[in-house]
Amino acid sequence: MPRISQVKEEKIKEAILAFLFQHTPKALFTYHIAQELARDEEFIKRLLLELEGKEFILGVRKNPEGQDYSRRIRWRLSDKAYQAYKNLNHNQES
Repeated sequence: MPRISQVKEEKIKEAILAFLFQHTPKALFTYHIAQELARDEEFIKRLLLELEGKEFILGVRKNPEGQDYSRRIRWRLSDKAYQAYKNLNHNQES
């Protein structure tokens, strides 16, 4: 399987962050993000975990009733990333 270049991976990560920003405060499953970006779920999950490690996004591992998901994770922007995107969009509009 051909390897995706680092530049393309970074662009996909940016697309993930932009997609999550558009849907804030809703947390989305990996499946929905992968479907929107037309990418493989396992590939997107790897990128999501990398973004989580850099504290750009947060993994929600409990359902609304407070029970742990056994195999699923929902994702949302971290507060720090949300503020950065919000400021970026505000500055572009000015």
